[in-house]
Amino acid sequence: MAVNHFDLIVLGSGPAGERGAAYAAALGRKVALVEREAVLGGTVANLGTLPSKTLREAAVHLAGFRQRGIQGVTLSIQDQMSTPDLLYRERLVRQLEQARIRAVIDQNKIDVYHGEAVFVDTRTVRVRSAGGAAQDELLSADKILIATGSRPWRSPQFQVEDPAVLDSETILGLAQIPKQLVVVGGGVIGTEYASIFAAFGVQVTLVEEGESLMPFLDRELSAALLGCLRAQGIDVRLGEVVKGVQRGQPLRLELAKGGELGAEVLLVCTGRVGNSASLGLSAAGLETDARGFISVNEHGETHVSGVYAAGDVRGFPALASAAREQAVAAMRHAFGGDAGGGGSGIPLYGIYTIPECSMAGETEEGLRSKGVPFISGIAHYPANTRGQILGARIGFVKLLFHRETQLLLGVHIIGEMATELVHIGTTAMQARAKAKFFTEGSYNYPTLGELYKAATLDALGKLKPAKSPGRLLGPR
Repeated sequence: MAVNHFDLIVLGSGPAGERGAAYAAALGRKVALVEREAVLGGTVANLGTLPSKTLREAAVHLAGFRQRGIQGVTLSIQDQMSTPDLLYRERLVRQLEQARIRAVIDQNKIDVYHGEAVFVDTRTVRVRSAGGAAQDELLSADKILIATGSRPWRSPQFQVEDPAVLDSETILGLAQIPKQLVVVGGGVIGTEYASIFAAFGVQVTLVEEGESLMPFLDRELSAALLGCLRAQGIDVRLGEVVKGVQRGQPLRLELAKGGELGAEVLLVCTGRVGNSASLGLSAAGLETDARGFISVNEHGETHVSGVYAAGDVRGFPALASAAREQAVAAMRHAFGGDAGGGGSGIPLYGIYTIPECSMAGETEEGLRSKGVPFISGIAHYPANTRGQILGARIGFVKLLFHRETQLLLGVHIIGEMATELVHIGTTAMQARAKAKFFTEGSYNYPTLGELYKAATLDALGKLKPAKSPGRLLGPR
């Protein structure tokens, strides 16, 4: 069988695969992209990020979340509304995203192969097409980027064959919005879906075995999110474990601390597993951990020279934004150059709960553990004029500065448009901005952007008199 040779083979067409392939192609490299599904885009475009965020927007608008603080009215969703009804816009968005990815692939003259990729050796991949072995292709390359993503994982007690036991992908096929939902797992996906369905008026119980939601968040932000979820009527049970599930209608969930929960629908969000089992990694001398995730060094390269991995197949943080940056970093190491699209390396998280949460950079806990002196400042949405116009009842911007240099070290936001507002902070951190970047900046009035200045002034007010804001912000 003839072998087609390339400079780079990319496995997977999600955010990491698309960005990595485009980067190498922009440098003039000959690139092959292998995608096992019939459409491009991976989980982000077709099963995860875009569908869930579109469902969130439906919840925010149809349930009147944004209007409640202004009008004081209660809006309700019609009975028997299905998730497909609510995801009509998602289908349009998904088609547009698939078209965008295809345009990027075509512009960069990237060869696309649809089929299951299996390693033959460290530089060769067999693409098994749906048409049978006679149509298999052999591809070889100097470099290979594994960007095959991840899928939902269920621990043994949740491996129940029941149409009412769902995960973050199958939940989108619900025939009707349930009246009662139990979500197991208080990570990003679990909290997002809990708040979305609560906004639709669903009775939601969220069970999390840890003592806090998303411990990677700044503790104050995590606590604020917990308060918001409970204020929406979500029964959040921390430090609780579901031992088993009994089929029936309703489902019966046995709790480790005693007692049980009934559930019309159970949504299991207990983690992810890397899409690596079918790749034949052993033929390339590669291994994974128990969850199928691939280890890499600081350049995104595995222990096999020339073989890289990026995105969810590497595990945490499993975010589209991180996947793109990882892919670019890997391809820069592989091919050099600067084809654009690189990131700052600043940790950035966007959590699409209701309300949104976002953070970038350091947390208070992280700075304390490193012995870094810092000051924190906070500004609340309800005290901001634009926040008042929006009817915001909750929300804040929290900034962390180095106590001595006043460099911005961390940004933590909960509230309306948090995932957009955080970019002011990430831009400032990338520019190594200090406190005066915000206090001397100009902001439209009224805007949520003014919260940055208010939070900065709050932080500077905590300095000792010898380092008063007046002296700090004097002439340069």
